[in-house]
Amino acid sequence: MPFLDITVIPVPTANKAAYLDHSRHTTPLFKEHGATAVTECWGEDVPDGKLTDFKKAVDLKEGETVAVGWISWPDRATRDAAWEKLMQDERLGAHDMPFDGKRMIFAGFEVVLDG
Repeated sequence: MPFLDITVIPVPTANKAAYLDHSRHTTPLFKEHGATAVTECWGEDVPDGKLTDFKKAVDLKEGETVAVGWISWPDRATRDAAWEKLMQDERLGAHDMPFDGKRMIFAGFEVVLDG
């Protein structure tokens, strides 16, 4: 069953190019360890919610944009093995993160329907 790692990240708007460079650096590492795709999205139409929303979820500050991304894996076992290896891979940390990782939301999801 396909598996996704999904992130919601507050990125300083001025760091968009650095954010994409960071992803270009890490994407080949994820694929080397079994990821089938890495997708990055830049918030363009992120409305305010009444109770919660993407902005509140990451405590978005003035001058930041919400970015959403996902890494596609063939299954959870591949993902779990990859992350174990990636955490030991010095190349993963070779670039500074151009965002506040403390406010990043991340989780793994089993794909149950893919139309």
